[in-house]
Amino acid sequence: MPREQGRKVVASNRKAYHDYAILDTYEAGLVLTGTEVKSLRAGRASLVDAFGHENNGEIFLHGMHIPEYTQGTWTNHEPRRVRKMLLHRDEILKMRTKMRDDGITLVPLQVYFENGYAKVEIGLARGKKSYDKRQDLASRDAQKEINRSLGRRAKGMS
Repeated sequence: MPREQGRKVVASNRKAYHDYAILDTYEAGLVLTGTEVKSLRAGRASLVDAFGHENNGEIFLHGMHIPEYTQGTWTNHEPRRVRKMLLHRDEILKMRTKMRDDGITLVPLQVYFENGYAKVEIGLARGKKSYDKRQDLASRDAQKEINRSLGRRAKGMS
């Protein structure tokens, strides 16, 4: 059977873009068990409370919820277990030096399959203050209004 091609997104953390300013993104592989992969292929995962943590030169993903596989037996996995992320050593060193700054954390942005392999997109993020969030919403609304008026003008309505 041929390996699947392309990118299939399983879960995305849209709230991360609202709560954090994403400074840099990385793609990492995940070390998973068989029932975790089957559950992910069924499109079941949640990144709501997940975060990355560095320990002894390795990066781990905490709090990602992959529910148990329904047809699994005694070999089923623990839904919120700590999972190892696969990254190059130089990427880990860059992350570690940036994470030493105050307020910088690792946040998972997406979990997806790329060419048959489970991957996670993680971002180095700094938490936003409430006024930053309001400012982003205001600028987004202003941009939408500009695009609407340009569209009306192009159609000759205004």
